[in-house]
Amino acid sequence: MTGVLWNFASFIVALGILVAVHEYGHFWVARRCGVKVEKFSIGFGKSIWSKVGRDGTEYSLSIIPLGGYVKMLDSRVDDVPASQHQYAFDKKPLWKRSSIVAAGPAFNFIFAIFAYWLVFLIGIPAVKPVIGEVTPQSIAAQSGIETGMELKSISGIKTADWESVNMGLISHIGDESIAMTVTSPDNIGVEQHIVVDTSEWKFNPETESAMGSLGFLPYTPEISTVLAQVIEDGAAKQAGFEAGDNIVAIDGQKIERWQSVVELIRSNPNKTIEVVVLRNGYEVELALTPNSRNAADGTSIGYAGIAPEVAEWPENYRFELQFGVIESIGKAIDKTGQVIGLTASMLKKLIVGDVGLNNLSGPISIAKGAGTTADYGLVYFLGFLALISVNLGIINLVPLPMLDGGHLLFFAIEAITRKPVPERIQEMGYRLGGAIIFSLMALAIFNDFTRL
Repeated sequence: MTGVLWNFASFIVALGILVAVHEYGHFWVARRCGVKVEKFSIGFGKSIWSKVGRDGTEYSLSIIPLGGYVKMLDSRVDDVPASQHQYAFDKKPLWKRSSIVAAGPAFNFIFAIFAYWLVFLIGIPAVKPVIGEVTPQSIAAQSGIETGMELKSISGIKTADWESVNMGLISHIGDESIAMTVTSPDNIGVEQHIVVDTSEWKFNPETESAMGSLGFLPYTPEISTVLAQVIEDGAAKQAGFEAGDNIVAIDGQKIERWQSVVELIRSNPNKTIEVVVLRNGYEVELALTPNSRNAADGTSIGYAGIAPEVAEWPENYRFELQFGVIESIGKAIDKTGQVIGLTASMLKKLIVGDVGLNNLSGPISIAKGAGTTADYGLVYFLGFLALISVNLGIINLVPLPMLDGGHLLFFAIEAITRKPVPERIQEMGYRLGGAIIFSLMALAIFNDFTRL
């Protein structure tokens, strides 16, 4: 219950910040274009706090924290005296109206740059993308990818860490190939170019990673079969396991790798398995009944509440992704550009069907992401805010009525025809756009519930 509340609180904070940034963009440009702003609201519905500023604008916090709005003086909505026409939105030149509408998404992109700037300025621990296990006969293996190689770039974009690798791979979903630059495991620093044939790539983001689906995993330090931690009240604790126990056999099967322990526990939810551990030089037999929980695909998996001892990372694999004040600006702009490109690419692939609609995520998934990154610390939460801010900006530029992109589409038509789109056509567009948006929202929420 505490976790749910923490996720919800983190979600509200994240959404509040991003909505405020977006709406402030509309507000700031509107004021500078001479438009009177009657109300600036974070949230919808009944106001729980409001104050009228010296500028005559009512600033409000409303009860439904799922968006916000800026209400401007508009003669199409209200009766505006002729003396006030100069302050009405609809009476402004086309370029000013377009600037006001475009300012919301633009401020989301600017905020993402600012957030990433802080991330690079503060610094974030990272590890080099060195390849660990490669699955035989997999797409990666057939392309010549080997254990020990370091991924230097994907399609010409540098990949300093695994986050960059993951973004690069995901951007190629639905493509026929992926161009990679790697260093040879035998000749450190010697680069070679590999083209990975992805025409047969099957990737389900709900059940596996992009790397795993291609057939390779990141290098990780050796994981021992010796237990470093046994969680209180867990199935292992109840069975008599202790920190320091070395698991040597399960149901008569000799154990040499930690992954074997994981697989056997996961495949036996609520079933008793016989485990032999080495404790203080003596073998001890224990009866373990793993608890059960649902995986992302809805199947039941077992878990025991144990964690293994893990070796230290090699020093030359670890580094701090940190830059100076000026250099961080360029890095932040570059990172934001990559995220914008990835988001736009995924949106395009969603429309053409290269990516399934089951990949849409709604507020529950976003809340989980907010809570998880907030748990990790400020720098991770800032990265999450930047990512969602870019997504919010891109989505708002989609040319659907009710979104900023829909308004800009009407303005583009007005620029070509030299007259506004008839209100009847606009009204029909708003209804159609609203139906599409609410349908996608419902689908995203449904997807969220299926992942619980």
